[in-house]
Amino acid sequence: MMKQNTIVKTFISRFLILILNFGLVIYTTNMWGSEGKGTISIVIADLTIVGFFCNIFVGSSVTYFASKYKTEQILLYAYLWSVLIGIAVPLIFSIIRPVEYLSYLIGLSVLSSLLAANINLFVGQQNIRMFNLYTILQQVVHIVFIIIIVYLINITSVVSYFIAQLSCFAVLFITSSFQILRYCEIGRISFSKKIRNKLFDYGWKTQLSAFLQFLNNRLSFYFLEFFNGITSVGVFSIGIAFSEAIWTVSKSLSVVLYSDVVNTSNHNIAIEKTKISLKISFLVTLLFIIIILLLPAQFYVMIFGKDFSETKRITLFLSPGILAIAVSNIIGYYFAGVNKLRILNIKSVIGLIFTIISSFFIIPRWGITGACIITSVSYCISSGLLFWKFYELTEFHIRDFMISKSEINLLLNKVLRKNN
Repeated sequence: MMKQNTIVKTFISRFLILILNFGLVIYTTNMWGSEGKGTISIVIADLTIVGFFCNIFVGSSVTYFASKYKTEQILLYAYLWSVLIGIAVPLIFSIIRPVEYLSYLIGLSVLSSLLAANINLFVGQQNIRMFNLYTILQQVVHIVFIIIIVYLINITSVVSYFIAQLSCFAVLFITSSFQILRYCEIGRISFSKKIRNKLFDYGWKTQLSAFLQFLNNRLSFYFLEFFNGITSVGVFSIGIAFSEAIWTVSKSLSVVLYSDVVNTSNHNIAIEKTKISLKISFLVTLLFIIIILLLPAQFYVMIFGKDFSETKRITLFLSPGILAIAVSNIIGYYFAGVNKLRILNIKSVIGLIFTIISSFFIIPRWGITGACIITSVSYCISSGLLFWKFYELTEFHIRDFMISKSEINLLLNKVLRKNN
């Protein structure tokens, strides 16, 4: 069985992140409106694209090889790559098209990648407690710095969001580095062509899939900006924010699963852990979607402002895709954990092709509603392919989506024991 205490702690941390995310979204929409939210969404989308290039050495490759090679050797390449790519890729972006807040994008790219290297190392070392802590702190510290910059320093423009995020990444990178590097020895730092090649080979394959899936998630932003303007991006981004908030459940389970799978050689145990994570992710995500859809449309106007009256309708159209991705996140991390990356690339390519072709025809005609439909269908297509591939590996039944009474009792016992 999976480590129930670890799952519970990770779920609690992700739920807290979900609340903090919503708080931050509510604040930014009320503070800077749909246009300001659109600007933040585009910059963060650019940051995420840069992150995929950085993650070749600082993402899953750090986690996967943490138990196989010395920390000093892995982090050497991760840190150097973070600085190089974090500067180079934003500059390339600025040549291709105008990039607003370029200097902030460069700083955010470098610091977020350096921090990601440390956090992913914690996962590879099965130190999920530190992973959970720093994941929560990214939200908490960011919010604290926003309060300081806006209300004490009195910088009230949207740039305060990026200054706060830069400060947050810098502080957390320094503290996490201290925790990691105090156990490292300078004499062990060395360049190894073998390790570099293995990190790169594993990293680019996992990041290709993640990058393609990101384009499925974010390409609509750029189509909307082109056809409808930045304000429509801000409105649509709220629905996407709800999606990603709900996905914190599946992502938390995925991290625990991935950490376990890369550290086990028993195929049957890995399959069983995946099925347990899958059923929890499915049911909890379904519950969150139902709760969100039961809220009246006026509630979203009251929370986010008058520009966001379409939020409930956006969430409704996105909900099938949200549920599909919650399931495929789990299966995707299983395939990454056993180094079967080809299927991840195939499913992402298929979803991306659908998104690109349909966006040219649907978004100009139907705008935000069209973007929602395209995104949701793309999610369902790519997730369906991944689920079918997993289904080929193991017999699956409807009851596999249901938590048994014994599993509920076991989970409750773990929580109660922890609280006593």
